Amino acid sequence: MDVADFDFELPPERIALRPARPRDSARLLLVNGRAIADQAMLDLPELLRPDDVLVFNDTKVIPAQLEGTRGDARIGATLHKREGLRRWWAFVRNAKRVRTGDVIDFGGGVHASAIERDEAGAILLEFHGDDPVELLLERAGRMPLPPYIASKRATDADDASDYQTMFAREAGAVAAPTAALHFTDRLVEAIDARGISRETLTLHVGAGTFLPVKVEDIRDHQMHAEWGLIDAETADRLNAARARGGRLIAVGTTSLRLIESAAGDDGIIRAFDGDTAIFITPGYHFKAVDGLLTNFHLPKSTLFMLVSALMGLDVMKAAYAHAIAADYRFYSYGDGSLLLPERPK
Repeated sequence: MDVADFDFELPPERIALRPARPRDSARLLLVNGRAIADQAMLDLPELLRPDDVLVFNDTKVIPAQLEGTRGDARIGATLHKREGLRRWWAFVRNAKRVRTGDVIDFGGGVHASAIERDEAGAILLEFHGDDPVELLLERAGRMPLPPYIASKRATDADDASDYQTMFAREAGAVAAPTAALHFTDRLVEAIDARGISRETLTLHVGAGTFLPVKVEDIRDHQMHAEWGLIDAETADRLNAARARGGRLIAVGTTSLRLIESAAGDDGIIRAFDGDTAIFITPGYHFKAVDGLLTNFHLPKSTLFMLVSALMGLDVMKAAYAHAIAADYRFYSYGDGSLLLPERPK
């Protein structure tokens, strides 16, 4: 399939620049098979079954955007994947002014050396000193808002909490698992009261999730790898839930991609600790995930391809057309959708 197959027109005013307040007051578009219905996020418990399992990503976003200088050149860096204790791969703005061995001054006493450059142009940075890199980023970095928000307004103090889910525990992401931004204590209590289980895994989301697809044929696109973890006990509980007839509902495409990376062709989820670069497009056979709670995604993006693989491209184009006409708010700070595909009986 061609990337153009996944295009659609989105009015700029539909892009949310701030989250709903309170978080759980967001709207929710239910896509159940081919049926589309307007709901609210607080309706979620009643839209699921008591034996279902919601699977959350507990990654925590770090202040991964840095601004610095190399001599008289202004350099911007967005960290996207940890390579070691003090090394991170970064997408670098004005990268032509950075050579291997150069030192970039990010302010606040934070310096990093350019170690190498990969084929795509990303640069491996090694941070100086003995302080943990996380502490250095707290001094010099800022929250890495998606480009479609950052291009329209400056990052501010509210984003430090707004762009972090209530489940965030494991530091390492440079983008939020945004479907979980809608959850509050009130919503979680209602989910628990309904008898819906909750599990967590960890996938450190990389900035590559926002990179445009630059090829015409989607088979030629190369995904950036991200690190994920599902421990054996969690895998066992997920498998047991499915064996009892419960559905695994991934909260966000990050949870979905890690579950599918850890599952075998037999549908059994196994412990996972490592990188995944899974690219899910129409024609993919889902092995373990039965549904998805997610926000609305960019046209021609890998994430719109993923939801089209789950529900069908025609269904998702109809759903997005409905959402646009009904004034749903799009992207990271926008409203959500609950996608429940038809399954063969």
